Amino acid sequence: MVKVQVVLKKIVIALILILALIVFKNSVYSPLKLYWFIPDGVRAEPNLFNIYEWANEGKLPNIKKLMEKGSYGYVKPTYPGHTPANFATLLTGSYPETHGVTDGPMREIGKPLDKVAVPGFRSVAKKVEPIWVTLEKQGEKVALLSIPGSTPPELNKGVVIRGRWGGWGADFAPLNFETKGNLSQRTKQGTEARFFYFGPQLTIYEDAKPAGGWENAPYSYSDTLEVPLVGWGAKIWALILDSTDDGKVNYDKVAFSLDKKTVFSTLSPGQWSNWQPIVLKWKTDTAETDVSTSVKIALIKVGPNNFYRIRAFYNNLNELVAQPAEAAKILLDKVGPMVDFADNFPPQLVYYPEDKNILWEESNLSFEWHKKAIAPLVESFKPSVVIHDIYSPNQILTSRWWMGYVDPEGSLYNTVSKEERDKLWEEVKDMYKKLDDMVGEILKVSGPKTYIVFTSDHGNVPLNQSVQLNNLFAQKGWLKFKIDPQTGEPIVDWKNSKVIFLKMTHVFVNPNGLAGNYQRASGAEYERLRNEVIATISSLRDSDGKSPVAQIVKWENAREELRLDPARIGDLVIANKPGYGWSEKMTQGLEVFSIPLETGYKQAIKSDEVPGMWAPFIISGPNIKKGNFLGNLPFDMVDEYPTIMKALGKEIPVFVQGKILPVFK
Repeated sequence: MVKVQVVLKKIVIALILILALIVFKNSVYSPLKLYWFIPDGVRAEPNLFNIYEWANEGKLPNIKKLMEKGSYGYVKPTYPGHTPANFATLLTGSYPETHGVTDGPMREIGKPLDKVAVPGFRSVAKKVEPIWVTLEKQGEKVALLSIPGSTPPELNKGVVIRGRWGGWGADFAPLNFETKGNLSQRTKQGTEARFFYFGPQLTIYEDAKPAGGWENAPYSYSDTLEVPLVGWGAKIWALILDSTDDGKVNYDKVAFSLDKKTVFSTLSPGQWSNWQPIVLKWKTDTAETDVSTSVKIALIKVGPNNFYRIRAFYNNLNELVAQPAEAAKILLDKVGPMVDFADNFPPQLVYYPEDKNILWEESNLSFEWHKKAIAPLVESFKPSVVIHDIYSPNQILTSRWWMGYVDPEGSLYNTVSKEERDKLWEEVKDMYKKLDDMVGEILKVSGPKTYIVFTSDHGNVPLNQSVQLNNLFAQKGWLKFKIDPQTGEPIVDWKNSKVIFLKMTHVFVNPNGLAGNYQRASGAEYERLRNEVIATISSLRDSDGKSPVAQIVKWENAREELRLDPARIGDLVIANKPGYGWSEKMTQGLEVFSIPLETGYKQAIKSDEVPGMWAPFIISGPNIKKGNFLGNLPFDMVDEYPTIMKALGKEIPVFVQGKILPVFK
């Protein structure tokens, strides 16, 4: 009996030692096999945005470490060159002809054109499974952070944190609030005041009125004004103040309160409040849910003439945008309220000079949150694979304030001095340094057997002119619409319209009208009208006599020529030359060419001979060639997936269309 007890004791001790060894090993060596970092919109090419040269100069030390430890080069996006199509391409290893994501707002045959039939950012938009589903089936635990196309969640055992724009969970976009005045700014924005042009309003216009009912309000030398900032079912009161004893009405500060009794912040222009707890309401077709979260306020501008412009940034993370739900609390406790990315789409921080600093500070908050989230994401959930995106690089490079001034192809390049341009370049490179800092955090959580992949979905080039095709079609009598005088938004007469352009690259043509469930037309009249539309677009010239058109493809040829899914495209697919961007915008004056506020763009550009559209690719890890430069010519984005799967020793699905890159020893 004693011998049995001794044996059992030894077994228990051995098990404890084994368990301790496992715990110790996991605390020292990361179980992580892959960290795939895909910041959105990061331009990289051999000339102007040569990030590998910047790294060798010591400006990006962590990216330099990856280059020394691995293989690197340039990657070109698939057409139409923007986020939904390219993330689907990266994460399935196939072209849009196979994965089916040809755009963000997609229409389908048999459904009305006045509504989006298939949102390209929803996980269900893809016709083949993404890499996280494949890896989970092959035994890996995957964590996804801010990945477009990852929600509604498809993982059963992994972690999904706020997949962008998937129509899943309580996703509270930041809101701007501004004086209504004579409606000139609201009507100028038109549909650009709405989320993705057709969703909730992102800028809300309301005039301030004489204040009343405030307790313990800050002193003001002029009569105070108030405005309710109503967003996502919650009200924040703004009290507009004059703190200057100069005998003039000179509003210069705004105080904020939830109840007119307690002021939680008083701000001057350009300042941000601390995070303030707030309860928002998330509404669906069937329910309304209270969500306890927080908000951060920025005063963009105040005065004169009772003017105000205020931004409310709502914490992007809550239990309804995380799977499992408790993952949200873990990250909130360890990292704090989430600033996922700067600004919105369409951008709202482009209208006033004061918007620039707010956008920049918001982007810094975003980079800081994502950097701080890397270690807790790995340590708390212990995934074997992490796929991580941050959208702020795209928001900076496609905004109003940088690209058009730093790229010589921008029409605004020569409108600033060399000193001003150098300052803008410092800011752009500072953003790349923040990406490098994130790579540094990834290196810290990675072990010797971890593959690290750093890439992006596309670059960005200058946007010099918008081409408002719908105004052109209206001039021809093919499109009938009127403008709402209160909002500037168009009201389309679908029944009596025959031709319309819908983002980002599609022209729909039907001589019998566009109302009802859309069907492909056919016959002589259809071909005559379609050919006339082609000729009309092809003959377009700007004031310099230049054409914005790179290519026009009929739907039946789009698979062969552009590798697009013919079921989810218009009757014509049109590519624009760099410097131009197709726009849905409709105006009373029917202007075709206009100068946009944004100075960066990537949509509907064929990237083969446009280096500004290229992105970086670096892979390091076991059996990867070290210091291996793949050359100045880019490879196809579909090639990343099979290369990563080979590195992990995984079976590559039959639908994958990419080839394995020469990065292995």
